[in-house]
Amino acid sequence: MPSGVPMLLLREVDGTRALPIWIGAAEAAAIANALEGVEPPRPLTHDLFVMMLEVFGHTLEEVRITALSEGTFYALLVVDSEQISARPSDAVALALRCGAPIYGAPELLDEVGVEILPERDEEVEKFREFLDNVSPEDFDTPQES
Repeated sequence: MPSGVPMLLLREVDGTRALPIWIGAAEAAAIANALEGVEPPRPLTHDLFVMMLEVFGHTLEEVRITALSEGTFYALLVVDSEQISARPSDAVALALRCGAPIYGAPELLDEVGVEILPERDEEVEKFREFLDNVSPEDFDTPQES
């Protein structure tokens, strides 16, 4: 597993598996900006692509993460029923901006999907709540004389 490299973690909607995909820093920033609703002062590449789709009357219908070969993931953009090959990171960045669904091939999830246990999600949420409500004073102990 690469160290210090951003990872895209695509989770099943009605399941416990996730698809881990290592991506570049620029692509991670593009995805994070879309998730956070950040609008740059000038359009960046993914924003420009979305604008071009709109201007020319096309629709990104869906994104499909389709395969893994020699450590490289492959994706398809489905635009007006046509399939266009793309990197998963770019495809996800576009899908987020267009509101298009993202699908992972079931056989790909079977091959490289990882289980995300619901108990861990609950434990992490409880720990986050604890951290939100704890203060340094909660750990003060009386001094013995």
